[in-house]
Amino acid sequence: MLSEFCSVFRTTKIVRRLFADQNAFFPSVFDPMYISAGNSTFQKAASMKRRAGFQGALGAFSQEAVRHLLGEKVEVVPFTKFEEVFRALSRGKIDDAVIPIENTLAGSVHENYDHLLHFDVRIIGETNVRIVHNLIAPPGVRFKDIRKVYSHPVALNQCLRFFTRNRKMESTPFYDTAGSVKMVMEENGQDAAAIGSQVAASIYGGNILRRSIEDDRRNFTRFFLLNARKRVHLPRQRSNHWKTSLVFTTRNTPGALFRALSAFALRDLNLMKIESRPLHGRPWEYLFYLDFLGREDDPRVQNALGHLGELADFLRVLGSYPRGN
Repeated sequence: MLSEFCSVFRTTKIVRRLFADQNAFFPSVFDPMYISAGNSTFQKAASMKRRAGFQGALGAFSQEAVRHLLGEKVEVVPFTKFEEVFRALSRGKIDDAVIPIENTLAGSVHENYDHLLHFDVRIIGETNVRIVHNLIAPPGVRFKDIRKVYSHPVALNQCLRFFTRNRKMESTPFYDTAGSVKMVMEENGQDAAAIGSQVAASIYGGNILRRSIEDDRRNFTRFFLLNARKRVHLPRQRSNHWKTSLVFTTRNTPGALFRALSAFALRDLNLMKIESRPLHGRPWEYLFYLDFLGREDDPRVQNALGHLGELADFLRVLGSYPRGN
């Protein structure tokens, strides 16, 4: 049952009562110290040392997303698994977390959609990072001597044309892009290389033998900035410069999803994305994750959420945040 792991809005009475008290239902999501107008960078880290967690080794693309969102002075804390990042944030071991949610080529990171539901955290920001894959080898290793190339399976699949042109090189999956660079540098093999970021090459002392070897240079990953705080102040910004993310379920009846989405269409709210995920314990039923333009304290958005709350079996707002660049 969904009631075992999240709050459920089951009656119109409950929804209306919550909407009547904006301070109770719409916990402020942002502290103005975080907001830097124009680039949506969260700058509080500049004045206070904060700890931000991410999945992967130092030099991962997630670390670059941390820098985009929180600046250079934040202390980064790497974790091996996404679940470890969420758990550390929910237990207060880190102040913020940055996780990838979708890639323009590989699609959504489904595991993180599930974690957003199961952990009591809020989305407070987003950014888009251009993914540039580089071939990195230990000093002294020549391009013509490379026989094995390590990296995350998604990165390897995004460089298929490179491997087609260089058939002597075997693509070898590894748990992480930056982790593969670290491993290759530590083992110092003379026939191995890794695919990773320029930052990873700099951290681990690798040489970039080929730059930007990805098949499609319009390769971006969208990252969420997460926080576990319940109440902070919403700064004044235009609603259409914001996104709101939520998750809901409907009854498995004809037209149920159509009626649910009409709550936004009737109020001219622009839907940016909808993603379905299996509802565990209820075979062939689904959760729907939705992104739309607008702030959750905007009157149109309040009305849309109230309308959706009357139709949905379950509704949870995951966060309202400035749109990423």
